[in-house]
Amino acid sequence: MKTSSGVRSQKSEDRKIRNWEDKKIGILNFSTSQLLNFTLLLFTFHFSLSLMGCAKKYNMYRESRILMDTFCAITVVSPSKEEAKDAIDAGFAEIKKLENLLNYFSSESEITAINRAAGENPVRINRETLEIIKKAVEIANLTNGAFDPTVGSVMRLWGFSSQDSEQSVPSEDKIKSTLRLIDYKKIKINTSASEIFLEEKGMELDLGGIAKGYAADRAIDAIKAKGIKAALVAIAGDIKGFGLKPDMQHWKVGVQNPRPEGNPPKSPHSPLWKRGVGEDFKGEQEGLSEEDIFATLYLKDKAISTSGDYQRFFIKDGKRYHHIIDPKTGYPAPEVISVSVIAPEGYLADGISTGVFVLGADKGIRLLESMGLEGIIVDANKKIFLTKNLKGKINLKKELRNG
Repeated sequence: MKTSSGVRSQKSEDRKIRNWEDKKIGILNFSTSQLLNFTLLLFTFHFSLSLMGCAKKYNMYRESRILMDTFCAITVVSPSKEEAKDAIDAGFAEIKKLENLLNYFSSESEITAINRAAGENPVRINRETLEIIKKAVEIANLTNGAFDPTVGSVMRLWGFSSQDSEQSVPSEDKIKSTLRLIDYKKIKINTSASEIFLEEKGMELDLGGIAKGYAADRAIDAIKAKGIKAALVAIAGDIKGFGLKPDMQHWKVGVQNPRPEGNPPKSPHSPLWKRGVGEDFKGEQEGLSEEDIFATLYLKDKAISTSGDYQRFFIKDGKRYHHIIDPKTGYPAPEVISVSVIAPEGYLADGISTGVFVLGADKGIRLLESMGLEGIIVDANKKIFLTKNLKGKINLKKELRNG
């Protein structure tokens, strides 16, 4: 009995010891797991702090210059002033290059060379000049000739073809005789040879209705090539933006009131006159004040262009004559006073806004909606028309009054 009892007691002690050892092991395992988790947490926290310490702070950098006969502004988002400066310089260099190639007023430009050789011989041109002329013909086809890049000869009659000429109303006979020179289908393009030929002597290319939008496209490309993730290029009323600002918002732009109350018309002879859209509008900027703006919207990786009868004009016997000529009549288009178009590319927004201005509100809205583009039109009675896809995306700050 004693022996048996002793054995049982010994076994009981052994079980207690084993249970205690198991608990010790469990405690050890639990403590090790907790320690590993705590260590991992400390490492993660330290690593996060390190990343925060290394995170780049992005700021907006902006510079303005006078190019293409108007104000140009480039804004970039960058972690450093040096990087921003490099990108801004690249953007302006692209605009300057295109100004030299496409300037209707310069005797040295490729456009002038093409016009001089009209009806005589083809002219070999730069790749960029060839590309924009092809795009101009594309827009002419889309608008059924409401936008026509060969309108230069009639523009010259009105005095809008020269920076220094005096505007006047040409005679009806002169207009009729010159209309035969307006026909984009007589632009012959030899892509392989990079040549352009105008079939009729006296024909003149004038790319003023598309050049600034195209230049904004090319400037954005140059800026992106520098590694910039967000920027806005504004060449007067032609603006293109991409990416987000440091506050993670898209670029806000304002559309100019074509008839601001209490403000007399500015001098149409000023080389800095063209306006239409204010970039990153905050109530005040170059040439635009709060009262100048009647609508605002956010630009989401797109371009916007405005064509208006207030950009270049003269008044004769109380009537306003502006520079947007209807290629079919030779006279200023009469139905609308402002058109703004939002499109994926600047050249498209620029050219289509000119064509829609000539077409008028009803045909213009139908064209925009058929192309899937957004637009806002103000007719001669100051009635506002919006494409269906723009409603809810634009803030109309004020109604336009007839006066």
